[in-house]
Amino acid sequence: MQQSCSSSAKNLCRKLVQVRTRNSIQAAPKTRPLCDVFINHRGMDTKRTIAGLLHDHLFRLGLRPFLDSRNMKPGDRLFGKIKPAIGDCKLGVAIFSPNYCESYFCLQELALLMENKKRVIPIFCDVKPSQLQVMDYGIRSGEQLQMFKWALEEAKYTVGLTFDTSKGDWSEFLNSATEAVFKNLVELEAESSNRRSTYILQGRE
Repeated sequence: MQQSCSSSAKNLCRKLVQVRTRNSIQAAPKTRPLCDVFINHRGMDTKRTIAGLLHDHLFRLGLRPFLDSRNMKPGDRLFGKIKPAIGDCKLGVAIFSPNYCESYFCLQELALLMENKKRVIPIFCDVKPSQLQVMDYGIRSGEQLQMFKWALEEAKYTVGLTFDTSKGDWSEFLNSATEAVFKNLVELEAESSNRRSTYILQGRE
């Protein structure tokens, strides 16, 4: 099973390269995006486990994933790096964990992904969607609360992956998450190519 999943991920990786090559031929050359995949997570829960492992796995397969602990250095302004990465990325991965909703930064990143109309793959790690609630501690404005609740509801009602860190098969899950990322990237690149082709044809009429 593990070998099959790994092979599938590599095949999807090759397919993504082919689609991007076709797109680069159709369009004017542009600089490579700051990141392909933005990983939204609660560091205290998943930085050393799912978030870190997924980042490294995607990086080894040739993608440019963004994870704050890997892509930022001391002195960097937090949203000075995060906002451009979210704006430039093709896909978001939101790793929901037991302490996720206690973090302003997690919810702010999720809201930015949704506001920028990015496709997001939710991963529910040791938590059920129904358990995720935005808490009002009296320090957030009503507008912020509404924005965070909206973003969280959008993610909760998106098909995603679930994982139990105490009982799950880590290798199998990592392969499944990687495949989901590549499948979505291939779809997004294909959609971009179709829109570009339609625009070119309309321009010639």
